[in-house]
Amino acid sequence: MTEIFAALMQGFATALTPVNLIWALVGCALGTAVGVLPGIGPAVAVAMLLPITSKVDMTASMIFFAGIYYGAMYGGSTTSILLNTPGETASMVTAMEGNKMARSGRAGAALATSAIGSFVAGTIATVIVTLFAPYVAEYAVRLGPPEYFLLMVLAFTTVSAVLGQSTLRGMVALLVGLAIGCVGMDQISGQARYTMNTPELLDGIEIVLVAVGLFAVAEVLYAALFEGRVNETRNAMSRVHMTGRDWKRSILAWLRGTAIGVPFGCIPAGGTEIPTFLSYATEKKLAKGENAAEFGRQGAIEGVAGPEAANNASVTAALIPLLTLGIPTSNTTAVLLGAFQNYGIQAGPQLFTTSATLVWALIASLYIGNVMLLILNLPMVGLWVKLLKIPRPQLYAGILIFSTVGAYGMRQSAFDLYLLWGIGVLGVLMRRFDFPTAPVVVGMILGPLAEAQLRNAISIGEGRWTVFFGRPMSVGLIVVIVAVLVLPRVMRWMSARRARAAAAA
Repeated sequence: MTEIFAALMQGFATALTPVNLIWALVGCALGTAVGVLPGIGPAVAVAMLLPITSKVDMTASMIFFAGIYYGAMYGGSTTSILLNTPGETASMVTAMEGNKMARSGRAGAALATSAIGSFVAGTIATVIVTLFAPYVAEYAVRLGPPEYFLLMVLAFTTVSAVLGQSTLRGMVALLVGLAIGCVGMDQISGQARYTMNTPELLDGIEIVLVAVGLFAVAEVLYAALFEGRVNETRNAMSRVHMTGRDWKRSILAWLRGTAIGVPFGCIPAGGTEIPTFLSYATEKKLAKGENAAEFGRQGAIEGVAGPEAANNASVTAALIPLLTLGIPTSNTTAVLLGAFQNYGIQAGPQLFTTSATLVWALIASLYIGNVMLLILNLPMVGLWVKLLKIPRPQLYAGILIFSTVGAYGMRQSAFDLYLLWGIGVLGVLMRRFDFPTAPVVVGMILGPLAEAQLRNAISIGEGRWTVFFGRPMSVGLIVVIVAVLVLPRVMRWMSARRARAAAAA
C-alpha cells in the first residue's frame, strides 16, 4: 500500500506540470463538446487525433486522450436532459428521466445531479483503479461465455420489465431491437443476413443512428405532428441547484450506480449500456411512494443520478483490464490501446513495471480531470438551462440539423439519412402507441454480443445446454434472472390474495 501511494504521488508530480495540466484541460473541454454533439463519440475523436502521437510527448498525449474519453461521458448527459438527444448511447437512460425533469422545470437539478454523480462515481472508480486494478482484472477474466451470455439475458429481462407501462410492450420493443441487431454480416459464418441485397446494410446499422433517430428525430416529429395535443412545458424554469431532498435522493443512487458500474467496466459485456440500464431498473424498483410516482411522469432524480454514476464508474473501471491485461472493453479503450502501440508500449501485466511513470501519471490525471470537469460543468449548468428558452421551432430545427449532420458524418452515406428518418418515423409510432423505445437500442447493442457469447458457450459445452449449469457464477445469474421474472408476479398475486381475504373479513 505504501508503494502504491508513493507511486501515485510521483504520478501527481508528473501530471501537475503546467504542460500536462493544459493538455488535461484541453482534453476535458474537447471531450465535453464531443459528448454534447450527437454522432461524434469519444472513440471517433480519439481516432481522429491519433496522429498527434508522432509530435507530442507520450505522457501528455495519453493524458489528453484520457481527458477526451472522460469528458465525453460528462457532456453526453447535457443534451440528453435538455433536448432528449443523447450524444452517446450511454446517455439514453439519462434522457428518459432527465428530459422529463427538464420539462417539469427541474433541468438545473437534473444537470447538477448528473455532474456531481459523475464526479463521485469517477473518483470512487479511480480509487479502485489505483488500489485494486490487478485483483479486479484477475477476477473479471474468470468469467467465460456462459456468464457473459447470462449477464446480457439479465439485462434483457430487467430492461423489458421496468421500461414502459406494459411488460409485453417492453418485450416487443426488445425483439424489434434484436431484429435490427441481426442485420448485416454474420460474425462467425460471414453470411449476409436481412440486408435485402443493399450493400450499405452489410456492415449493419449504426447504433448511434438508431439512438438519434428514436430519440431526437422522433421527438421533433412527434411534437410537430401532435403540436397542441400534447402537454408541453419545455420552457418551464425554476431553480438551478439541488434541494436538500434532491441531495438525499441522489446520494444513495450515486453509490448504487457506482457499485453496479465498476464490475461492468472490467468485462467485455456491452460497455456502459448494461450497467446504466440495470442501475435505472434498480432505482425504479427501490423507489417508494411519491418518488416512485415521478418515474416516467415528472421525472425522478434517481433515474438520472444512478445511471450517470454507473456510466462514469464503468468508463473509469474499463482502464483496469486495458492497463493490466491489455484487453480493451470498449471502442474507445481499443483506440487508446492503438495509441499505446504507436509509442511502442505493450499494455499488460508488465506495464506497471516497464512504464510506471506513464501509468501513474495517467491514473493521477484521472483525479485531476474529474475535478476539472466538475469545475467546468457545474458553473455552466445555468448556461445550459438557458437553451430551454429558445423558441421551439428554432430549437427543433437545430436538433434536426445536428442529428442529420451527425448521422451523415459517420459514413458520409445518403442511405444513412433515409435510415435515420425511417427510424424517426418508427419512434413516432412507438411513442404514439406507448411502446418504450429504450429496449430497441438495448436489443440492438446486446443482441449480436449475446448471440456470439451463446455460440461460444455452446461450442465450449460441445453442444450441451448444461454448460450454463456447470459453473457457480452462471447458476447464480440464472437464479437472479428467474427471480426478476417470477418474484414481481408472485408478490402481486400474494398482495391481491391478502386484499381479497381482508375484503371478505
